[in-house]
Amino acid sequence: MDRLDNPVRPYAWGSACDIPEFLGVPADGTPQAELWMGAHPGDSSRVLRGGTSRSLLELIAADPAAELGPAVAAQYGGRLPFLLKVLSAGRPLSLQVHPDRARAAARFADPLFADDYTDDNHKPELICALRDGFEALCGFRPVPGTLALLDELAVPGLAACRQLLAGRPGADGLRAAVTDILSGGSADPGSGAAAGTGPAAEPGAAARTGPGPVAGSLAETIAAVGRAGQRVAAGGGRWATAGRAYARLAEGYPRDPGVLVALLLNHAVLDEGEALFVAAGVPHCYLHGFGAEAMAASDNVLRAGLTSKRVNVPELLEVLDFRPAPLHVLHAERDGVQETYPVPVPDFRLGRLVLGAGPVPLPGGGPQILLSIAGTARLRAPHGTQLELARGQSAYLAASGTGVTATGPGTLLRATVGS
Repeated sequence: MDRLDNPVRPYAWGSACDIPEFLGVPADGTPQAELWMGAHPGDSSRVLRGGTSRSLLELIAADPAAELGPAVAAQYGGRLPFLLKVLSAGRPLSLQVHPDRARAAARFADPLFADDYTDDNHKPELICALRDGFEALCGFRPVPGTLALLDELAVPGLAACRQLLAGRPGADGLRAAVTDILSGGSADPGSGAAAGTGPAAEPGAAARTGPGPVAGSLAETIAAVGRAGQRVAAGGGRWATAGRAYARLAEGYPRDPGVLVALLLNHAVLDEGEALFVAAGVPHCYLHGFGAEAMAASDNVLRAGLTSKRVNVPELLEVLDFRPAPLHVLHAERDGVQETYPVPVPDFRLGRLVLGAGPVPLPGGGPQILLSIAGTARLRAPHGTQLELARGQSAYLAASGTGVTATGPGTLLRATVGS
């Protein structure tokens, strides 16, 4: 058992207070966006073992079979296959998508895509709300619902988009609509996607690969979406919450065509403990809230908007999964001593253990990261070593560390490899 010392990523969209409060440390007023727990080469956790502080990445690399177990080490090339994060969104993250494994491997090996792919892995992920009100966009909404939303908004600049979707109410129509928006079609005739977008945009910000600068009609359409969203929110009804979200996006990103793409996506507000699984190719955007995120150990992101960073439109259009589907909110299901969230990938599983006064035996045989999210958890190894985890603290258990028990009162999240 090793206590983890975890890095915090200060991305501009992060809340200044959520993660410091979770860790029980004073806030310094700067954004604290993500707490990373794992062995990602970009920012590995550290452990104190044998009196020496070492990165978890180096520790695993020194003896993958002992740390991960022989089977996991062989399957994942001696690397910890998952990453656990705590995420605090004070404002929206970029609208984005992740590639599948085959594409990531091929593109990472190609120097032409060095600006778009940081590693050779896929990045399926699970976001779990740590408190009520986690707000997200995820996956393309079934087209009849989007037509109803567009009718409710009644924005003249979106008439061509509506007509296109009505005539082709499936993946082909959504592909055409997104291509049109990002390439400067009906939303902005004769021009292209934004070169500098969102509230953080500055001169010299990374340009889109789309065909040209923003014209006035795109900004006018986004402004009209903002006004319509406010009207719909004030009126209550089916689209009130989504309307409020789209109004905020229009206000914050007045020249970004990603606002119009966002109108095509499912809108969700998660209660504490609810989760969303995001597969390869599924567009998504975390708008606001505090959550835990389990994922394959990758940082491959292709952006579609709501950002001042690079947007490679041709590559994005090849990666996006345009198939519409209703939103599927996950709930943890009983799985032995814990509850787990069902996901269709083997790279990770996220479990939840509610601990009482009696010891709970932790499943062993593979690497795991434990994060205390409420109360205090006390870990005890068979030889008597103990480790106490207050809220916000975490531990790494190697595959060889079997027979560990946990007592509370408290609640743990447990990230490990799936089956």
